Amino acid sequence: MTRYTIGVDIGTTGTKTVLLDTTAGIVATATRETALHSPAPGFAEADTAQWYRNTIESIREVMSTAGVSPDAVAAVATSGMVPAVIPVDGAGKPLRHAILQNDARAHAEVAALADALSGVDLVTLTGSALTQQSVAPTLVWLREHEPDVFAAAAHWVGSYDWALSALGAPAHVEQNWALESGLFTVDGDIADAVFRAASLDPATMAPVHRPGARVGALSPDAAEETGLRPGTALVVGGADHVLSAYAAGVNKPGDALVKLGGAGDILVASDTKVVDRRLYLDAHPVPGRWLPNGCMATSGSLIRWFQSLIGGTALTDLDDEAADRAPAEILCLPYFLGEKSPIHDPDLRGVFAGMHLGHTRADLYRSVLEAIAFGFRHHVDVFGDIGIPFTRVMITNGGSKSTLWKQIHADVLGHEMLPVWGHPGASLGAAVIAAIGVGELDDWSDADRFIALEKPFVPDPARRDAYDAAYATWQELSAAMTPISHAIARTTR
Repeated sequence: MTRYTIGVDIGTTGTKTVLLDTTAGIVATATRETALHSPAPGFAEADTAQWYRNTIESIREVMSTAGVSPDAVAAVATSGMVPAVIPVDGAGKPLRHAILQNDARAHAEVAALADALSGVDLVTLTGSALTQQSVAPTLVWLREHEPDVFAAAAHWVGSYDWALSALGAPAHVEQNWALESGLFTVDGDIADAVFRAASLDPATMAPVHRPGARVGALSPDAAEETGLRPGTALVVGGADHVLSAYAAGVNKPGDALVKLGGAGDILVASDTKVVDRRLYLDAHPVPGRWLPNGCMATSGSLIRWFQSLIGGTALTDLDDEAADRAPAEILCLPYFLGEKSPIHDPDLRGVFAGMHLGHTRADLYRSVLEAIAFGFRHHVDVFGDIGIPFTRVMITNGGSKSTLWKQIHADVLGHEMLPVWGHPGASLGAAVIAAIGVGELDDWSDADRFIALEKPFVPDPARRDAYDAAYATWQELSAAMTPISHAIARTTR
């Protein structure tokens, strides 16, 4: 009998579910939108009840679309944004909305903890600096502002961990939630210094599991709602950006992914555990392998902003207009939301430089595409500094539909760019890991059989030379504008 697994990705804007035939590939997909709640400036929350409805409905849809028997589904695994924070009681029930990883409410708590931990090298200890994404400041904020919720919390869990628990698994967190939370050391132990500084109880930390661990079984209630068989295995999946890279072929050292979403992600597989304050560090699903990575604050979001400013012209039309424009006549700094890695400076601001009256919207649009590529090149330089080579580079997500943008990335980065055909993202990674967890697939490399790479975009030598010179100027512009951006930020904060 053909065996199937299900992967569910709890995303910021929606839930995506795939049904995987473990021999032939994806047979059905379903998506549901998710509302973002922002009850106060800087707050970013989601309703876990909506996550659960989305999960139930999308599972029912893929099963109905494919006409698959519930008995043929071997396992379910989940993926999602990280590190979201959900306080749950002793029965695993959420005590409030989830606080998302881009929530900025705990800025005062970040500053206070930074002072308390001034003598601790957090990057070496935990793999990441103390930022608004860190979980400890959020927990301190909850203790101060929602003491009843804080007191009632038995555990703190993440988005995809909670979704799996809602289906029947006990409370737990996945390895990369632990790593990105800043509450654990790089080696997976409790970061005692952080708990002491924040006056937190380590006993509230749920057990940590690796991707592929079988942690429970589908409850009778969830089985009735999804239409699946009670007792179907529940398997730990992983963080969305990690599983998206895994499902795009980033599995051998030197494999890399450029992900053109609303933000810009770049990840590379490595056998070396690299801790560098300019980057983030995640564990690869393959045991013993790592995913040092970077995330820029803008990518597709900057393009959509520019598109809205000029009246909503179709991006395909803008691509056609910009294709014949000269490279880098205008330089754009893409810091319209500040910048995350590798600069980590929320007070940077966006810039267009070098314009004259002969320039058109096509020149400006091209400069926006180039700005994101220059940001990725900045990361490539950092990876080079720490001795991590790129041997194969894939490119995915919505922006990868643009032929012009893919070619610009090839020219700027100096690497062939391999588009991933029909890439479903983290939901496929979760479905593959579910199959590995129950023995339906034998090896982590089996993910490769479900990946299709398109014809590569090859760097053009002439444009590469032009972009090398422009990139050097772009770096000078960034350095020169930093103090000006900071001054503007102070006056507009």
